[in-house]
Amino acid sequence: MMRVLLTGGAGYVGSHVALALAEAGHEPVIYDNLSSGHRSAALDFPLVEADVGDREAMLRALKGHAIEAVMHFAALIVVSESARDPARYYDTNLVRPLAMLEAMREAGVARIILSSTAAVYGQPEAVPITEDQPTRPVNPYGRTKLALEGALESWRQAHGLSYAALRYFNAAGADPDGRLGEDHHPETHLIPNVLAAALGRRPALELFGDDYPTPDGTCIRDYIHVSDLAQAHLLALERLHPQKGHIYNLGAARGHSVKEVVGVCRQVTGHPIPVEVRPRRPGDAEVLVASAERAERELGWRRTLSDLPTIVETAWRWHRAHPDGYAD
Repeated sequence: MMRVLLTGGAGYVGSHVALALAEAGHEPVIYDNLSSGHRSAALDFPLVEADVGDREAMLRALKGHAIEAVMHFAALIVVSESARDPARYYDTNLVRPLAMLEAMREAGVARIILSSTAAVYGQPEAVPITEDQPTRPVNPYGRTKLALEGALESWRQAHGLSYAALRYFNAAGADPDGRLGEDHHPETHLIPNVLAAALGRRPALELFGDDYPTPDGTCIRDYIHVSDLAQAHLLALERLHPQKGHIYNLGAARGHSVKEVVGVCRQVTGHPIPVEVRPRRPGDAEVLVASAERAERELGWRRTLSDLPTIVETAWRWHRAHPDGYAD
């Protein structure tokens, strides 16, 4: 059992990880400024409402709750926004977490799991993408995440930090028991936007590009169920080695095109779901699919919910029950 502080723990992935930690016997503590997280997504776990960049507040939380490890989810995540406002992304995704790392050092907390992203790879050299591929991010979001990975390595070398950087592909789905779901403002992820069209909350799904060199002309992505993602965090925490750094891709190791996703959503919901084709977005790679072999081998990670119909079914169940998202 460990007492774990989850920055951004009232957000989508963080809340699912907190639930998985509790079910495994750990004690999660949520640390969130609630700028984009939801108070109700923290469930009944202790909630510290503060900013990651507030070193004194972080230090009080670490010491006051006798924290033994940190999981860092707090970040800005919208790629297009990062291109328009890079200063905000560098501040939130890199500068403020450095204050967190220094508070951890002062409090004697030497274990951290980082929520990172496949965006660190940029346009991949080969698919499936392994952790050994070059990291050449093409937008400020990916660059800030890669820079924070580098900071963790620097703190490991200087101060003995133990870390795992988990590079997500496309987190999707919802808690199978309906306790948690996905609620971003604005929503930029494909599946909740398709389901919003099914619910009539938007007139149609905007499909960006249908002329890619893929079997049906639309981009292919790797979708991983958020609950499978949460299990990988538990395994990474339990297998951290003292003063070592680890990097893992987390994906389903299988790709689905945008049109395939829409088709499965139509089948699950029973709604026609209109689609409006728009021009390609700059920087969108045609295919992004993970190799998760390292996580499988070193962590013993297994995916049980990451087939596309299950992902969509769990998400649809939550969105139907919460058509306006979380109450707060």
